[in-house]
Amino acid sequence: MTQKTRRQARAPLSPSMQVAWNMIQVVVGSCLLALSFNLFLLPSGIASGGVAGISVLVQRVANIAPAITQWSFNIPLFIAAIAVLGKKFGAKSILGSIIFPFFVLLTAHLPAPTDNPILAAIYGGIGVGLGLSIVFRGGGSTGGLDLAAQMLHKLTGIPYNLAVVCFDGAVIIGTAIIISPEVALYALISLFVTSKTIDFAQNGLQLSKVAFIISERSEELEPIILHDLDRGLTKLKGEGGYTGHARNVIMVVVAQHEVVKLKKTVARHDPSAFVIISNTAEVLGEGFKSYQ
Repeated sequence: MTQKTRRQARAPLSPSMQVAWNMIQVVVGSCLLALSFNLFLLPSGIASGGVAGISVLVQRVANIAPAITQWSFNIPLFIAAIAVLGKKFGAKSILGSIIFPFFVLLTAHLPAPTDNPILAAIYGGIGVGLGLSIVFRGGGSTGGLDLAAQMLHKLTGIPYNLAVVCFDGAVIIGTAIIISPEVALYALISLFVTSKTIDFAQNGLQLSKVAFIISERSEELEPIILHDLDRGLTKLKGEGGYTGHARNVIMVVVAQHEVVKLKKTVARHDPSAFVIISNTAEVLGEGFKSYQ
């Protein structure tokens, strides 16, 4: 079975269907976020950043329902984002900014499955990471301090990632002051787990490898890679830094389990070939992941 017949590219959705599918993903992701918040983070007082974290602290201090606090922050930030960042950025955030607090309010009565703060931090972080990944796949946002970071970046030039770290750090420091330093450490665990979960959800476990093969016998290797390994390749032109001689470079992307076969194939046909193999987190296109 050939590569083309084994991996059929999905037909793209129509524009209206794509919009509907994106909205469904934002709604589902927001629901998962709300469940993770109410089942794990809120009962243990874990404020791991963002407006959701602020709402945990406000509830502890003023006994205000988290959903009310989240709407109180999200709506003004959404309006400000339209003014500073433009309608395009505001449109991406409006659904998540409104629907996430709604789901928080809707699921507020659900009992916590654990009172162990470490388990709450881990499972809450996983749930938040998965929920955010689904929202991101839908091209959306849950608003909050993410919008504040984007606005701060545009207005001051401060790097976006640094702005996010500063905002989340301020929430965690607030947790240490208002609740306890120990709970702030749990919040850091949750934030770390969330970050790693997003990485996993976006890139998966099946890391691909990209190989650069510099060989005097590249013309002999090319049909073998194309037909025996069933992988496409790109031919690059290079030049030896010491000799100044022209060099042919073959670039090929393979799955992790195909690396050994590739190395053996190259060694069998050109033992003197120079091969560089490195990890690549994501490969899009025929034979790998779809763009959808």
